Amino acid sequence: MQNMQSPSHLPAHRLGFVSTRFDGTDGVSLETRKWAQVLERLGQSVFYFAGVSDQPEEISFVVPEAHFLHKDVQAIADISYRSSTRPPEITHRIHELRSHLKGKLYEFIKKYDVELLIVENALSIPMNIPLGLALAELIAETGIPVIGHHHDFFWERKRFLVNCISDYLEMAFPPRLASIHHVVINSLAAAEMGKRRGIDVIVIPNVMDFDNPPAVPDEYTASIRTDLQVSPDEFFFLQPTRPLQRKGIEYALELIRRLDLQARLVISHAGGDEGGEYMKHMRVLAELMDVRVNFVSDIIKTERGETKDGRKIYTLGDVYPAADLVTYPSLLEGFGNAFLEAVYYRRPIFMNNYTIYSIDIKPKGFRAVEFNGFVTDKTVQQVQKVLQDREFAKEMTEHNYELGKQFYSFTVLEQHLRVLLHSCFSRI
Repeated sequence: MQNMQSPSHLPAHRLGFVSTRFDGTDGVSLETRKWAQVLERLGQSVFYFAGVSDQPEEISFVVPEAHFLHKDVQAIADISYRSSTRPPEITHRIHELRSHLKGKLYEFIKKYDVELLIVENALSIPMNIPLGLALAELIAETGIPVIGHHHDFFWERKRFLVNCISDYLEMAFPPRLASIHHVVINSLAAAEMGKRRGIDVIVIPNVMDFDNPPAVPDEYTASIRTDLQVSPDEFFFLQPTRPLQRKGIEYALELIRRLDLQARLVISHAGGDEGGEYMKHMRVLAELMDVRVNFVSDIIKTERGETKDGRKIYTLGDVYPAADLVTYPSLLEGFGNAFLEAVYYRRPIFMNNYTIYSIDIKPKGFRAVEFNGFVTDKTVQQVQKVLQDREFAKEMTEHNYELGKQFYSFTVLEQHLRVLLHSCFSRI
């Protein structure tokens, strides 16, 4: 598929995005917006089916039970990943919700005359088991063209490996159905899909709009460091991720502890479905290490605005340019949205040499302050140089931006999507 010539003209179609949520600054929601933007640029119409949606009401079909945080869905997940035997009442409840969600998916397709589904992670990570089953059944019953855009898989997460739903995982996460075109975001996932499922896939990496550089900071952001509680005499280190164990944030704390500089770590995202205990751990560890950390997810959203108590709300695009260094010490990533964002906003990066970065991204020539599993004196010295030598940091970030434009731009995504849509509709 990747070797096909990109068609110069695409007929207009009506496309339906499906996921557990389209809301906020999580990686799936962010990447979906980019795909939607490029698809609309190609003349396509897009609609959304999810448990919660921040898209306009007229193009959103919201079904609360589609959200992985719905109480019934959570109750199923809590039992499903606790033991290897499944209580009959859980089987019954799964199928009740599956039937309900399948009916709603049929309504969604009929209401918006949807011609193709783009399923964002709901057929790969089993956060909502009934939704995955409902999708698999609907696709089998209708033969509707589908793009399965897979960001994470259950076999990549330790918490899903002990379960009593192996039959459902085999059926729907992801399903083997002829009308599905499977898309993954890295080469290792492609190899694993072939080994585990015998499924051919296309690799489409995450992207940023490198053809259109970010806007220059305006008056609105003049007070951003003050609002994020970063003092004038401190370096601002931005951790632009959720506080999850696999993000390795303790390495950012260690870096600050070892630097002979005043610095503060600002964590931009909320913990979400997995981050409660780790966030508590971060607070305790930061106190023990005497490192200043701010958790600011309450004032960083997808759009500017104002909180109920009158504070400014900023976007990630507002925050990145204000940072002196982006910390990205992840142990595991499906691709690396925060890495691309740091490159796009021309920020120097301190990062762990995680697997996908070392295989898919680093060989293209990107420059960052890297460490391999532990922070060394050399690592600390390199960070000091980046912070204190502005010309060196500028050269590094400009070099990275040009590589981002070459390999991870909207133009690159557009070429992939042209071929993918042509292939999907040519089978009908």
